[in-house]
Amino acid sequence: MIWTAVLLMAVVSHVNSVDYCYNEPHCDTYAWGDKFPSCHPLLEEHHSPINLDHQMTRNESLGPLHLEGFDEIQTGHWTLYNDGHSVVLQVGSGMSVSGGGLPDVYHTMQLHFHWGGPATNGSEHTVDRRRYPMEMHIVNMKSIHPNLSVALDDPTGLAVLGFFIDVVYADNVNFGHISQKLSSVAYNGQITKVKPFSLMSLLPKHNMSQYYRYYGSLTTPPCSQAVVWTLYEVPIYISWSQLAQFTSQIFSTEEDAEQVTPLQNNFRHIHPTFSRIVSVSKDGRLLTGTAGRPLRSAVSVLQIVLLGSFVSKL
Repeated sequence: MIWTAVLLMAVVSHVNSVDYCYNEPHCDTYAWGDKFPSCHPLLEEHHSPINLDHQMTRNESLGPLHLEGFDEIQTGHWTLYNDGHSVVLQVGSGMSVSGGGLPDVYHTMQLHFHWGGPATNGSEHTVDRRRYPMEMHIVNMKSIHPNLSVALDDPTGLAVLGFFIDVVYADNVNFGHISQKLSSVAYNGQITKVKPFSLMSLLPKHNMSQYYRYYGSLTTPPCSQAVVWTLYEVPIYISWSQLAQFTSQIFSTEEDAEQVTPLQNNFRHIHPTFSRIVSVSKDGRLLTGTAGRPLRSAVSVLQIVLLGSFVSKL
């Protein structure tokens, strides 16, 4: 059943792949509204992503979320596929998210990534107007809804957990469960099996009580304003070579693969918060950290070693 669903999603993504893009003027993020009216941001509409700055409000009631099943290794298999716009890991059933101010229990569906290029950062949300190299989204659907279409009509139908991704000198062994499979999903429609692993092993598990919360939208068409966003302060760390696997080995189409034109900078532009409240969790540090510096073609060994030393102490 899950495999059939993934195949269907891949087919739908293939049909829609010509309708929007990131880097072509006729279909980039600013043109999405031409074909997807709900992607056209009007005054006071709640679109995502946003910039995170010091104009936030601490909410003492926002404690750690309960991530049911994230520590366990699920049965069966997961599927990794290329939808023409990103790489998506479909995780099946067995995991859910609740607590932390969420209005309901949300079932975990999938996770996917947004990235930049060899010399550009590519997170969707920014911190003080600066981007991290990548961003990972874990998408969860409210348990009362029978399908995604119904959930998208609910202002809190989805709960998305966002994690910034930064780079260090050493490979992230747990992240290798995904990065080592990327060559099998090089372009749109390709699918491969992934042996389930503990999803918590990917996350900054000692800092999961530090996050930001706001209400927004999907960052891809149809841009439905149906998302409760939880963005974690402490990033996931991967190696430069693991980052390069995304920026150089993933393509939108088979033709792009043949022409060696990789998918890069697959992030939506920043939107104003307008009257929305952006909250900081009880243990959040109010942006005392900083986003990763823009990537450069060469980085000093001293910088990398110092960053690696910092990470080992987290």
